[in-house]
Amino acid sequence: MLDCFKVPPEHAVRVPEGVMRATVEDMFQSLGMPEADARQATDVLLYADIRGIDSHGVSNMMRAYVAGLKAGHIKAAPKWTLARDFKAAVTIDCDEGLGLVVGPAAMQLAIERAREFGVCVVIATNGRHYGAAAYHAHLALEHDMIGVSMTTGGLLVAPTQGAERMLGLNPLGIAAPSGVEAPFVFDASMSSLAANKIQLLRRMGGEVLPGWVAQADGTPVMEEAEVPEDYLMLPLGGTRELGSHKGFGLCMLVEILAGVLSGGGGGPLRREGSAHYFMAYDVSAFTELDVFKRDMDEYLRKLLECKPAPGYERVVYPGIPEHEEELDRRANGIPYHRDVIEWFRETCAELNVQDRLG
Repeated sequence: MLDCFKVPPEHAVRVPEGVMRATVEDMFQSLGMPEADARQATDVLLYADIRGIDSHGVSNMMRAYVAGLKAGHIKAAPKWTLARDFKAAVTIDCDEGLGLVVGPAAMQLAIERAREFGVCVVIATNGRHYGAAAYHAHLALEHDMIGVSMTTGGLLVAPTQGAERMLGLNPLGIAAPSGVEAPFVFDASMSSLAANKIQLLRRMGGEVLPGWVAQADGTPVMEEAEVPEDYLMLPLGGTRELGSHKGFGLCMLVEILAGVLSGGGGGPLRREGSAHYFMAYDVSAFTELDVFKRDMDEYLRKLLECKPAPGYERVVYPGIPEHEEELDRRANGIPYHRDVIEWFRETCAELNVQDRLG
């Protein structure tokens, strides 16, 4: 994550993972979630926080989840069902449940079926936000599988050369196992920037960089500037000249594979909330597992040994920065902005939840 999104040390309050985990679990349960669901939802959020994916951790997301559960936009105890079941192809109706709970269950189902069939795709409709895409993909690693996860994010992105919000942020997560090296774990929105990072920028007083957003009329902002009051997100690439047509196509890919394929519609025609996509590949169905892991290790090491360009110290592949951040945060606590800690204290009091933040 770029430094502009990180909490400045002078504003940071380091909180042990266990303390925040217990606090968030209690908050979810106070809002009607069953204990097991509260524990699962919290695990997704703390995964993001402990690995430095602050845009999808408790700092940004708990406010939205608390508001959604209070208002009834998110069901605290959904009765999700298998709407279609073709063994290696499954569609789930989430019953307006939080994707932090239904998503991991869907991914575990994909893993279970992939063990039998080699691959399995589970898609889900009528859902709500599912957190960091990497979390769901990452679940496959302990089963020696490749995991893929996508979701139709908030409808905030304009198509290339467009001036209307027609696409979701539509993040994609992919995780591949390795032997001794840190595994490949990729997680990125198909927009130029994860929208939650705009909230981080505003909290830190930062500015948008060229090609991140457009003015309300669709004109890309191509110089550093304050976040406009009214803006459009741009596809990955920012402008046509810089390849935004590729990001546009990838945004559409997620809309089609998660939204349209699950029967919930795509883009501005979505009918049933967020849609999610989960896929598991059993490596041993395609090749020898030890050969795959050896080849992955050699490939990953080769990338780490790549000569860096002028001005850079090293090359890292997706998963390395998060791995290193996890080591630091497990040892020293998770850095939260003082404003976030204050919100938690106020909300704990409102929900009659123990304030453990000290």
